[in-house]
Amino acid sequence: MAPASKADRKAALDVASWMFNVSTSVGIIMVNKGLMARYGFTFASTLTGLHFAMTTLMTLVLRCMGYIQPSHLPFSELAKFVICANFSIVGMNVSLMWNSVGFYQIAKLSMIPVSCLLEVLFDKIRYSRDTKLSIVTVLVGVAVCTVTDVSVNAKGFMAAAIAVWSTALQQYYVHYLQKKYALGSFDLLGHTAPLQAATLLIVGPFLDYWLAEKRVDLYDYTIPSVFFIVLSCMIAVGTNLSQFICIGRFTAVSFQVLGHMKTIFVLVLGFIFFGKEGLNVQVVLGMLLAVIGMVWYGNASSKPGGKERRMYPISSERITKIGVSEDGALDKV
Repeated sequence: MAPASKADRKAALDVASWMFNVSTSVGIIMVNKGLMARYGFTFASTLTGLHFAMTTLMTLVLRCMGYIQPSHLPFSELAKFVICANFSIVGMNVSLMWNSVGFYQIAKLSMIPVSCLLEVLFDKIRYSRDTKLSIVTVLVGVAVCTVTDVSVNAKGFMAAAIAVWSTALQQYYVHYLQKKYALGSFDLLGHTAPLQAATLLIVGPFLDYWLAEKRVDLYDYTIPSVFFIVLSCMIAVGTNLSQFICIGRFTAVSFQVLGHMKTIFVLVLGFIFFGKEGLNVQVVLGMLLAVIGMVWYGNASSKPGGKERRMYPISSERITKIGVSEDGALDKV
């Protein structure tokens, strides 16, 4: 009875974590879309820096309240994570500017196979045939309903490649650091958010000027636009936290697969709030195929052998070399 209750509790926490991530991610996309489309605040990199500044403030408050305990994370590990995370943000913005929307979407879809490759190489994960087919189904479904015109050039391809690999590495690192250093989501966020905020607030305005040819300090700040900026920052705290929680619980690949459900939600909400232009049979079929693939992935990856770490048996020669003690336990070299 106890194991079943423990499994039920884990399943409930998994669903709650995923719903937390979906709700905050969809919410921030809607707010940012309104902020940029209605109020012309197109400074995406600077806005992300403000998001992490607000997140840093939240972690400081939680540390004072005792919810975040002192923990250790080597600066070399922190620096590698922040470099990957910042290259991800900058790469995505540049990729969107230099590529067509269709190729930008294809680049985002390629994060799943890249994340799978990282897990195979570093974690020795093995996927079953059903798990692989379910991932392909998700990718095809999302591609059908999001990819339109596809054109690419050399510099656009390079920007997309940097964005994809840095994003996949950053998400892999979240899971890796939490496991290796026994860090909770709040703890890891407390280490990474301040450095990300500082670097993005320094680099962001220059990057935004290069991309949009507008200066953030000359923007016409009004009460409504400032309200949306603050609201975006507040929601971003939940988005950043939920990302760390989900990757810590699901791994980067599962997070990417489940993350495409957010794409479907955003499309549906966009059709509801911003008009039904572009809604057709192809888009609906793509959405249905993506949802089927996500359900299939959840079922296939949770089965025995669906997604597991390879176990390499110790050969008899290796056992002889290590030596066996009289009580049958392996002696350390």
